[in-house]
Amino acid sequence: MYYIDLAVTGVSFGCMYAMMSVGLTLVYGLLRILHVAHAAVFALGAYITVLVANTTGSIALGFAAAVLLTPLFGIAIYRLLYEPLLKYRPDVPMIASVGLLVLMQDAFRILFGEQGVTFRRNALSFTTFNIHGVTISAVQIALIVTATVVFVGLHVFTTRTRVGLGWRATVSKPKIAASFGVDPIKVRYLNFAIGSALAAVAGGLVALLNNFVDPAIGFVVSYKALAIIVLGGLGSVRGTLLASLMLGLVESYGTIFIGAWLDRDAIAFLALIILLMIRPQGFTGARVA
Repeated sequence: MYYIDLAVTGVSFGCMYAMMSVGLTLVYGLLRILHVAHAAVFALGAYITVLVANTTGSIALGFAAAVLLTPLFGIAIYRLLYEPLLKYRPDVPMIASVGLLVLMQDAFRILFGEQGVTFRRNALSFTTFNIHGVTISAVQIALIVTATVVFVGLHVFTTRTRVGLGWRATVSKPKIAASFGVDPIKVRYLNFAIGSALAAVAGGLVALLNNFVDPAIGFVVSYKALAIIVLGGLGSVRGTLLASLMLGLVESYGTIFIGAWLDRDAIAFLALIILLMIRPQGFTGARVA
């Protein structure tokens, strides 16, 4: 049963990585920009979740506030930071994105303190269930269920709705989509809004899992997310999901065999380096979402 426990832990972390990484994949697929500042959106979502939950006494309201507010921040990043820089080489907006991430980290440190914040009421993090000998926490269940619902909903949206089809068309064939009346600016806004909402949910769930948020919460996750989207095949949502789940499982089982020499994060980066050496084009090498 211990190995099944590790599988549950790996899948739950993989779901968190997926919700964080898909936003990066969506932005890269549309604009060919590595959206490094996505980590700041992740951290902002975590802070909003904790602060609103502590103020209102409701974790649900904390998540609702994060999902409503972070898309506005994501759209502002595109409108104020990326849009004026799209005429330059792709590395120019990426450098600006790194600068915004550093700025936001310092802003979090000034506003909320170096030591971070915690939930005042967080029974969810300490609630566990034993199902046929397998121990699973309420937060792990929330991570897996939330990711499943989100990605099924995203699939239905992009394949069954007019707006979603227009979005996909803009990513894959922007000129043809524009000739059919699809507004590329609205698609970009939608892209950043959805990606930011996913990052906010992931940030809030990680805050619940650790019962702690500090200014650097997004840094390590963002490094992994950047590696994940490369491994998954730049611009491929399916590849990103596969790479995220694989990374979560490798991390989890790696703690058994080499955990005495390397911590969880080091195991993840070692695995990513080896996989990228074996398959540098990623799992799919696909372009479109």
